[in-house]
Amino acid sequence: MLDLELFRDIFKPLPGNHYLEVTTKTDEITKLFSDMMQSVGGEFNLALYAENEQSLEGITAKAQFINDFKTPFRALPRDHDAVLLKDIFHLHQNKNMILKLSYLTLANTANIIIMEKKGILDIDEVMKQLEEFEFRTPNMIEVVEGYDLFIAKKMHMWGNGL
Repeated sequence: MLDLELFRDIFKPLPGNHYLEVTTKTDEITKLFSDMMQSVGGEFNLALYAENEQSLEGITAKAQFINDFKTPFRALPRDHDAVLLKDIFHLHQNKNMILKLSYLTLANTANIIIMEKKGILDIDEVMKQLEEFEFRTPNMIEVVEGYDLFIAKKMHMWGNGL
């Protein structure tokens, strides 16, 4: 069981917020997002890259199931206040597409979070990719044991400005 207190402190969900998790499996973080969004009357969307449909017991989410690592997830433009890419970024065959879709679905001043097990991703390369896709103030922080967590912000009127 992960200690998620510091991770939860990153988020300040408001009524009506929409959060999206793009991942390979449901876990404590999926449950945390579901509970956070329910507590404020928000919406939790889940894009699950898995060969077999997984149980969503105890999770309230609009879920889409994707069975290969080259297919994009679906999300409406400017619909999300946070996007979490968990254990998927290193596996997806088109990282540029994942970053572009994340950028397009985020509202202005919203955060993208990339979370992968420690040592899987090249920290400098991920920071560079985030900058190239017009995410600002990228940082790597340690708030969940065993994971590297990158966080960056989509800023209004910066770069793509979408």
